[in-house]
Amino acid sequence: MSLVVSGLAKRYGATAVFSNVTLQVEPGEFVAIVGESGVGKSTLLNCLAALDDWSEGSVALDGTDLGRLDDSARALWRRQHVGFVFQAFHVLPHLDVAQNVGLPLLLLGQPDDARVAAMLEAVGLAGLGQRLPQQLSGGQLQRVAIARALVHRPALVLADEPTGNLDPTTATRVMDALVRQTRDQGASVVLVTHSEAAAARADRVLHLSADGIRAG
Repeated sequence: MSLVVSGLAKRYGATAVFSNVTLQVEPGEFVAIVGESGVGKSTLLNCLAALDDWSEGSVALDGTDLGRLDDSARALWRRQHVGFVFQAFHVLPHLDVAQNVGLPLLLLGQPDDARVAAMLEAVGLAGLGQRLPQQLSGGQLQRVAIARALVHRPALVLADEPTGNLDPTTATRVMDALVRQTRDQGASVVLVTHSEAAAARADRVLHLSADGIRAG
């Protein structure tokens, strides 16, 4: 599924966060978005996930115009088509690793222990399914977050500074897992990051500023 963003703008009152953002991400393509702090990279990602509203323009995935969906329809669309990797992990502390990873499948009414186990193995966490999040390192928690984002095989993967809290070696392992799994699944990937090393893994790097987006 192609992600198509046309003339997107976000304002808070008279203050523009960004404007005139136009881009297209093809299936299997990995795009990194970089820019100065405060320029709205995370806000843009939230708009692409229809977690936040925008002031102008459109966001569409495979022809579905997200601006035309109400809140319930957006939530269902995200559940079916989007995997979101957060910098702060956002794992549920009272669930074990396997339960955290399997949550998207459970919400879709498609629990699949075998798929969860295969995904944990794919990101290097085989045998850790019964551990609680507090028993894991930061790098392991981020790989749990990646496994959770990918287990339902979404068409669109959005990653918000997924290596921001990690040391360089662990960050490389996390990016290896993200790149490998999204490539295998043919997902469209948008990564926002301050990390040059993380951005270098993408097929394209785009620079976001207040007045638009341009190729790196």
